[in-house]
Amino acid sequence: MRMIKLILPLLAAATVAVAAESQDKLLAVLRSDAPQFDKMQACRELATVGGKEAVPVLAALLTDEKLAHMARYALEPNPDPSVNDVLRAALGKVKGKLLVGVVGSIGVRRDAQAVGPLTKLLGDSDPQVASAAALALAKIGNTDAAKSLAAAVKTAPDAVKPAVADGCLRCAEALSAAGKKKDAIALYEGLRSSPAHHVRAAAVRGLILTRGAAGTGLLAEQLRGDDRATFSVALRIAANELPGKDVTKALAAEVPKLTGEKQALLIAALATRGDAAALPAVLAAAKSSEKDVRVAALKALGALGNASVVPTLTAASVAADADVAQTAQATLAALPGKDVDAAVVALLDSKDAKTRDLALDMAGRRHAASAVPVLLKAAEGPDAAARVGAIKALGDVATAGDMPALIKLLTGAKSPAEAGAAEKSLSAVCVRAANRDACADALVAPIAKATPETKQALLRLLCSVGGAKALQSLRTAAGDANTETRDAATRALCEWPDLDASGDLLNLAKTGATPTYKLLGIRGYLRLAGSADVQPQQKLDMCKQAAALIQRDDEKRLLLGVLGGVANGPSLQMIAPYLDNPGTKEEAATAAVAIVERMSRGRNAGPLPPLAGDVMQKVAQVSGNAELVKKATAFAKRAQGKAPARKKK
Repeated sequence: MRMIKLILPLLAAATVAVAAESQDKLLAVLRSDAPQFDKMQACRELATVGGKEAVPVLAALLTDEKLAHMARYALEPNPDPSVNDVLRAALGKVKGKLLVGVVGSIGVRRDAQAVGPLTKLLGDSDPQVASAAALALAKIGNTDAAKSLAAAVKTAPDAVKPAVADGCLRCAEALSAAGKKKDAIALYEGLRSSPAHHVRAAAVRGLILTRGAAGTGLLAEQLRGDDRATFSVALRIAANELPGKDVTKALAAEVPKLTGEKQALLIAALATRGDAAALPAVLAAAKSSEKDVRVAALKALGALGNASVVPTLTAASVAADADVAQTAQATLAALPGKDVDAAVVALLDSKDAKTRDLALDMAGRRHAASAVPVLLKAAEGPDAAARVGAIKALGDVATAGDMPALIKLLTGAKSPAEAGAAEKSLSAVCVRAANRDACADALVAPIAKATPETKQALLRLLCSVGGAKALQSLRTAAGDANTETRDAATRALCEWPDLDASGDLLNLAKTGATPTYKLLGIRGYLRLAGSADVQPQQKLDMCKQAAALIQRDDEKRLLLGVLGGVANGPSLQMIAPYLDNPGTKEEAATAAVAIVERMSRGRNAGPLPPLAGDVMQKVAQVSGNAELVKKATAFAKRAQGKAPARKKK
């Protein structure tokens, strides 16, 4: 550490020496007859290394039309105070664009001593010069600059007024940030009557924000007024730029004073604030006779509300107007909090049928776990519609631990609607469950004593569970002595979602006890073969196995659909014979063209093999699809070398 302390001053001194040497060389270039480009490059480098010695040399270039810009570029970052002196002195030596440039550089350096000369230039006959002076004064941003700009608001010619207004706004913002709020307010006040709407709006915004909480009255005034520009900026401030509960209360008090459209917009702004102090006003608006206001308020309750707003949302959710009802329901479904869940669950005991139906729907949409006991009770109640609604809702909130109760509802269903709802709810729970084997055990246990319809449902549910245990349970049930159980299990097995059942399905297709079972087996096997996660070679092998067992055209068309996804010669070779069958020729043609299209493009695409040309010629001869014939003809020519190949992508 001591060594570092000794070295650092030496390094700093060396750096200064190098910079001085570099500066001397660059200044020599500027004093010489070097080409203009070299002098411009010297100025560019002096912006980094230039010091006091560079100032007079650069100052001499301020009147040079070709080099003045680069001279100012070098002077602006120069730390020596004499730069300000030479720039002020140059104001009386240059005109036009050169004067505009010098004024701009003075603004960049924020030279407070230049306020007087710049104020005089506000009245210059050249609008560009006067506008540049206004901007420079804004950058200086002190009290004297503010006075000059404020005076120019009324006296500046039309061509300069935009720059003066912009300067006033910038200067006011700087003064406000520096704590000189009184001076900032004076500038903003001078612009409130500007004919330019954007200036007027910016001035009002500045006034309100500079005054802070004291600006609430002016904010409310803009909300009630007819000036759309200031109303829009007031909304923005109301939404997120002026914090505080007192401000929120003041804004909320304005809601009933506004017309319908403005009411809705202010309510949305209050929702963005997220301050519960606005809740009473929004609750009142949620009962408005004006639809847009009511909808806006119902949406806002989602940001501001709690359990206390549930009655209001409930009443609106069953309203005759569809937009009102849907908005209220969406808000009620999304409103956070366990206390809201409890309030919704309490509605399940309502004597009003519409309210009960709403509560059933909301309990599910909110995934309210606390609703499970009440829903289970409702699922066994006397009201048939309520039973179905409760069973459906259980699919959203029940867990694996509730499966015995759900299975009881399935086995004891009093109608097909209840049975269907119970099966769907059980499926949803199984999909979410972490322990698939436990789910499989729960589903298998009641199969032996279940009705045929319930057996089918339970066995179908094993497909939702998935996993080795569920699959083995289906295999066992498929060999059951009971015909109904065996049939239901076999059909469920044919719907198994992954390749683990492919061997079972192929065996069923070969040795099924009935033609129906064989047909179900081959269809299920082809469905698995067509899965996206099956690799091309495995897909092709499965198709070869299936092809030997297929007899009907319907299954042949399924086979062709799978083969069309394998872009290679063996797949194309398997497809070719099906072009001779009237019942399969169009599907075969579609699959063949799809394969050749994929073979002909991509990075690894090469010349089409002779087989592709032969098959494409055959497609062109037998297909009745004009588009397929056109493509096949083109591919056949390419395979024969009579047409150019597509460029590789």
